[in-house]
Amino acid sequence: MNGSLPVVETFHSLQGEGMHTGRSAFFIRLAGCKVSCSWCDTKHSWQADSHPKQNVNDLADEAASAKEAGAAFVVITGGEPLHHNLDPLTEAIRNTCRLPIHIETSGVDEMSGTPDWITLSPKRHNPPRGEILNACDELKIVIHNEEDLFFAEKTATQVLRAILLLQPGWGSEQGQRLAIRYTQSHPQWRLSMQSHKWLKVR
Repeated sequence: MNGSLPVVETFHSLQGEGMHTGRSAFFIRLAGCKVSCSWCDTKHSWQADSHPKQNVNDLADEAASAKEAGAAFVVITGGEPLHHNLDPLTEAIRNTCRLPIHIETSGVDEMSGTPDWITLSPKRHNPPRGEILNACDELKIVIHNEEDLFFAEKTATQVLRAILLLQPGWGSEQGQRLAIRYTQSHPQWRLSMQSHKWLKVR
């Protein structure tokens, strides 16, 4: 499979967020993001031309090695991974190691690739596309203030089948308080924490 993508990093660790928290995973962090969230913890990934391109076959080989080491699935993240056409990458992974493929996206671009699991983390200042809302498996809203809760409520009415998650913004005491209180009184929502940061793992 031909094709290359700008890559910030690849690593084998544990999924720290969402419904698959605590599971062994191989991460491919792609470069490039125009969503520009002020609280983003990977701002170094925003400039695609600042990171080297890697062939999708080489990335698939890395995923295969991670599978041998115990990875249960591949996470394609960013940046914003759907700024790129992911068809060649997901095809290469499926041809090489057949690991399930998860994509983490803000939903601002058209879907590409063939993911087995879509984590949609939409942003108030740049809402997601309708087809991503319809296709996502989990909806994860980052909470810093009450406006984020209103956005979560509105967005939840637009998804078809997604598991609903509220995730406090890292270091936001208000976000943590609001997310905990809301999930306590709204049982359709679950609390997602960035456990990898608490555990100080990559």
